[in-house]
Amino acid sequence: QVQLQESGPGLVKPSQTLSLTCSVSGGSITTNYYYWSWLRQPPGKGLEWIGYISYSGNTYYSPSLKSRASISRDTSNNRFSLQLSSPIPEDTARYYCAKMEYTDYPTDFIFDSWGQGTQVTVSS
Repeated sequence: QVQLQESGPGLVKPSQTLSLTCSVSGGSITTNYYYWSWLRQPPGKGLEWIGYISYSGNTYYSPSLKSRASISRDTSNNRFSLQLSSPIPEDTARYYCAKMEYTDYPTDFIFDSWGQGTQVTVSS
């Protein structure tokens, strides 16, 4: 079974880039037709989808974060990463990586595997 694990600093300054990595085991990030997503949940708020990188390397982002978010992958090490530029305190959240599949493209999809999440605090 596919397992995912987030890693990265728990504290980020606004002058830095918020950078996280998701390590994937039990399956290849290049396998058709999986999409590798980042999501986050601020304290006391709902889950927000950030974006994904597809099995072929295409990326797609939430419009609200597209200007600042960048998702990349390292196929040799079977991992993908999130870079969020100019972080602000409102970016403080628990960040998750997840495996996504379309059950009926483009409207129906599921997240069927999740990392445990990692807390990131943005503070000066």
